[in-house]
Amino acid sequence: MNSDAGWAESARQWQEMIGDGWSRMMATLQPPDLGSLSAAVRPQPPVNFDPEKLAQLQEQYLQDARALWTQGPAALASDKPDRRFAGESWAHNPLSAYAAALYQLQSRTFNGLVDAMLADDKTRARIRFAVDQWLAAMAPSNFLALNPEAQQKALETQGESIAKGMANLLRDMRQGRISMTDESGFQVGRNVASSEGAVVFENELFQLLEFKPLTPKVHERPFLMVPPCINKYYILDLQPANSLIRYAVSQGHRTFVVSWRNPDESLASKTWDDYIEGAVLRAIETVGNIAGSEQINALGFCVGGTMLANALAVLAARGEDPVASATFLTTLLDFRDPGILDVFIDENFVRLRELQMGKGGLMKGQDMASTFSFLRPNDLVWNYVVGNYLKGETPPAFDLLYWNGDATNLPGPFYASYLRNFYLENRLVRPGALTVCGEKLDLNRVRLPVYVYGSREDHIVPIDAAYASTQVLPGNKRFVAGASGHIAGVINPPAARKRSHWVRDDGQFPASFDAWLESATQVPGSWWDDWAGWLASHAGKQIAAPKAYGRGKAYQAIEPAPGRYVLQKA
Repeated sequence: MNSDAGWAESARQWQEMIGDGWSRMMATLQPPDLGSLSAAVRPQPPVNFDPEKLAQLQEQYLQDARALWTQGPAALASDKPDRRFAGESWAHNPLSAYAAALYQLQSRTFNGLVDAMLADDKTRARIRFAVDQWLAAMAPSNFLALNPEAQQKALETQGESIAKGMANLLRDMRQGRISMTDESGFQVGRNVASSEGAVVFENELFQLLEFKPLTPKVHERPFLMVPPCINKYYILDLQPANSLIRYAVSQGHRTFVVSWRNPDESLASKTWDDYIEGAVLRAIETVGNIAGSEQINALGFCVGGTMLANALAVLAARGEDPVASATFLTTLLDFRDPGILDVFIDENFVRLRELQMGKGGLMKGQDMASTFSFLRPNDLVWNYVVGNYLKGETPPAFDLLYWNGDATNLPGPFYASYLRNFYLENRLVRPGALTVCGEKLDLNRVRLPVYVYGSREDHIVPIDAAYASTQVLPGNKRFVAGASGHIAGVINPPAARKRSHWVRDDGQFPASFDAWLESATQVPGSWWDDWAGWLASHAGKQIAAPKAYGRGKAYQAIEPAPGRYVLQKA
């Protein structure tokens, strides 16, 4: 196709393909007929584009298309090569090389179309999300006929890799999810969630774990961790080398952790209020009773942090202050910027969930896990499709991904309330707008010292949203920013000497994170030691470590940690 006529015809055909692909993606954004919701749920309005940007995009597309057909894939090589097509076999296979180059050209064009849209930010974000999902699924690397690495492996193994890939596919179809790690390498209580301890209290919602002291003396104020109830608690206790629980114990804190029950139909009607009163508040009270302490220190991680803040606001409304300090890890209190999850949240979506399960039912853990995986489709979905099925590989054993696959359900009313009151209407930061456990909440009354941590590459709780907690909590504050994402930024033990964190010691909290960062200092390594020093300053004097779990007959050891609840499957 060296003639201008041939190139022009090819360009016209590819333009038609671009247009057809765009139309299909836009069709995926049309909501279904939802019966009683049909008046509120309407199709997306026609999309218009900025004429100047569209003209520039068309000109660039034609220029790149001509270069591809006349000069070959090398003409479109990028300074940042896509790792999916970076192997030598892609360059040496003409069909695959052209497929990869064409795919990258179309991807740039589709993303350019999104940028050229005349739409509000939320509409543009939703369409970009749909485009990203479609493009991730259509990558040539996902298809055996176009993936030269998978073809080469099939030849080298005389077809054994294809047979293994089919076996992997059938296995994953039976279990209902894609395998991300070799799960045979882990067992809860043996090599994950292995810190020594005992269950010292339980009710229908949670078990309270107390961990064996590692120091002859402990701080007089005990320490309670509230992990997210959408996951198992042992993200805080993966293995001894990266266990935040073990680290806290080693720092001389008498440490307790909430281990959530994995809800079944018997808990399908439980509400947000049930979890705050019957779990978080009950855990705070129980830890204080066991330690014989008027005050405790508490930590909330992700949703656990939101729940802890609710509990603290309830206590403040009741005129009680059993918590001396609180730590919030990658937590949303102000939901104005809820990150990529915002693409799902609007009145129609929330109302649908309320109709489906607002009065009872379960939000299935696997559905939630799949949603979070598709927030990063190339890394957490298609990477494993290619490895597991096209190449017949077994993914390596990885404790974090094992935990990620250990899904938990949520009671429908709890979930619907969380969506409505927090993600959609952002009521927690509006004094008196939210009533929980019979009390109107006002974070202005939560005046205890707080340590707020955010991860700079977090796509679930963006760093700006984590920092926003400093603007709504009135007590003495310390904010620390860490590198990496939602999990890896938090689970970053000092011994690993990885990543960095940013601190600022002048006690100033300007309105935005960017303004805070301008005067912050970058410190190599983990933020854990900084936090440990802060927590120790609120933990009281040193006393002899307890020689037994619990306290007397009222709180006896029920069973060894990690307990029964963490073993329950969704």
